[in-house]
Amino acid sequence: MNDAILKKIKQLPPLPESAMQIEAVYQDPDSSFNDMVKILEKDPLLTADILKAANSPLYGFSREINAISQAVGLFGMGTVRGFALASIVKKSFALDLSPYGITPEMFSNLSKKQHALMIAWCLKKENKLLGVLSPAAFLVEIGKVLISQQIIAESSQTAFRDALKETQDVELSERKIVDADTPEVSASIFEHWRFEEGLIDVIRNCLHPEDAQPEYQRAAKILHVVRTCVQINGEMTEKSVEEAKALITKYELDMPSFEKALENYEL
Repeated sequence: MNDAILKKIKQLPPLPESAMQIEAVYQDPDSSFNDMVKILEKDPLLTADILKAANSPLYGFSREINAISQAVGLFGMGTVRGFALASIVKKSFALDLSPYGITPEMFSNLSKKQHALMIAWCLKKENKLLGVLSPAAFLVEIGKVLISQQIIAESSQTAFRDALKETQDVELSERKIVDADTPEVSASIFEHWRFEEGLIDVIRNCLHPEDAQPEYQRAAKILHVVRTCVQINGEMTEKSVEEAKALITKYELDMPSFEKALENYEL
């Protein structure tokens, strides 16, 4: 990895205590629904962020979710953990994604739309994987923030834009300009923060799921599909959907549930 980016990762401050408490509760096999609710309710600002995320039209609920307990009941502990970690982590960075041609709002919407597609596709039949998939969908793109900082520091914006035009491949362009790509940098960030092995492995190997540990390969495949379908600007195109479906066929994932998710959610 680019030494300058690795240095930036090592200099990241620790996450707030609230994140550590959420992780401790989630990883504790003896913890309960109520334990997670109690931890989240201690932080009013975080609670507000979670409820705002949960009430997004992307999830299609007709009634307002107005309590953390309700959010945990509807989405499950794993998904609400994803809401919480996404809120906490993104506040740890100054967002300037200008080399990618996207605004901070577009960057936030990218994560939200990837996550919404993930939930719509996987909530019923892949529920056991959502504990890792939910935060992965929200957080996998965070490496772009440090890559963007490095591109700006090296005054390589023009070279990066030219690479994007030439390759039509974000990660290939990242590697060409800064010798690192988004999943690699994101995984290294969460390794620095000592997140659990599964989340790190799924993010790091989402471009090449066969390289993940056997127990995490299916989750890495699903993340690869979602990132392929929802493009960097947060949009889906006929081409990106067809590419995603080709991956579903290759990976032998659930095509009917994916097609239903596309019908039911305007992403």
